[in-house]
Amino acid sequence: MKRKSILLLLMAGLLASFSYAQQAWTLEQCINHAFTNNIQIKQQMLLVESAKADLLQSKVDLLPGITGNASHSYNYGQTIDRYTNQFATSRVQSNNFYLQSGVTLFNGFQKMNLIKQNQINLMASEQDADKFLNDISINIATFYMQVLFYKELVQIRGNQSDITRQQMQRMQKMVDAGSLAEGDLFTIEAQLAGEESALISAENDLEISLLTLSQLLDLPSTDGFDIVVPELTISDEPSITGTPEQVYSYAREHMPEIKAAEFRLQSSERQLARAKGYYYPSLSLSGSWGTGYSGASKMLDSTNFTLKTIPWGDQIKDNNNQTIGLYLTIPILNGWQTRTMVAKSKISVENSRLELENQQLILRKTIQQAWADARASLKNYKASEKKRDATREAFRYAEQKFDVGVMNSVDYNNAKKDMTNAESEVLQSKFDYIFKTTVLDFYMGKPLSLRN
Repeated sequence: MKRKSILLLLMAGLLASFSYAQQAWTLEQCINHAFTNNIQIKQQMLLVESAKADLLQSKVDLLPGITGNASHSYNYGQTIDRYTNQFATSRVQSNNFYLQSGVTLFNGFQKMNLIKQNQINLMASEQDADKFLNDISINIATFYMQVLFYKELVQIRGNQSDITRQQMQRMQKMVDAGSLAEGDLFTIEAQLAGEESALISAENDLEISLLTLSQLLDLPSTDGFDIVVPELTISDEPSITGTPEQVYSYAREHMPEIKAAEFRLQSSERQLARAKGYYYPSLSLSGSWGTGYSGASKMLDSTNFTLKTIPWGDQIKDNNNQTIGLYLTIPILNGWQTRTMVAKSKISVENSRLELENQQLILRKTIQQAWADARASLKNYKASEKKRDATREAFRYAEQKFDVGVMNSVDYNNAKKDMTNAESEVLQSKFDYIFKTTVLDFYMGKPLSLRN
């Protein structure tokens, strides 16, 4: 379970935090860092700890309750001494000690049902935490892929600018030699300016996407932050694994949001059982012990026939008393409170059942959409590859014609633009396909990873 590894990840994260700013991050490092440092994740884990405390408290409530008190007092004026039943008119010093204990023997299984309910609530809280970890993981993967896209886009646009710059240098020599009109040189210069502008735009987008990812990781500083660029390849015959129903069948049994909803349904059923417990009589056992000392308690001194205060130890021993009793409470009429409680608990059970169905429906729709998106991205990738291959061949042919002077600069630039746009489309469809198939694999239980 993800939560159980968080403490180990925290130690690793603390040791690695000193060097992270100087090295590129993998997707796994980004996710692990978020697991140990994200404030919202820490808040989710506190909710789990709170549920654990509730469970412990419900178990401890089975133990007998014990209370005790002691007092030391002085009484002034006329009063009846509780130990002598006589009036005392002078100052009287007294001590009282009392212990009481009680335990519930039966109350309609309310306490046992509460323990089971809190056990289920704890499991639901753990699943909520896992759901949050999943959401954070997918969010990080989304921005990580965005950074990878812009890195490759910068490289493509940089290469295109280099090609245009080299072509412009050749054209400059041709203009200087008088074999080419200067207007053609102006056209290629405009083309280069446009490509350099597109390169700057891609570099800006890359910088912003890196900043966004680093902020998502709650890094104290983004200086020097960068990511590892894995070798991402797509097979010659790419495909979508499984069907939407196959993916859903697995996800329904393993996704934490479904498990959490199932646990909450079970919890509401336990709450209903607890409410019905109020119909039953309750039986409890209690006992107490008490003793005390009074300065007004006197005894006759047989030596000189005078009254003296009975010693403290003798009074504590002589005045002690014990009680023990069984108490049966039978509910007869309480203003329909129990009936109302049971009725509302039944409503809560039905609402929890509907929430489970709703979560299952949401998951089914999400997977259906993810599968359709992945299939569409695969079609787009295959189509864009064909377009890229065609435009590359067209540009190669145009470059040959331009070099021998049988094609003007306008047509040459158009062919180059078509190739550049096609390569950008392939890049975008490639990352779109990789990400969407990665998400589908995640629903099938595979960890988020960009390793082939």
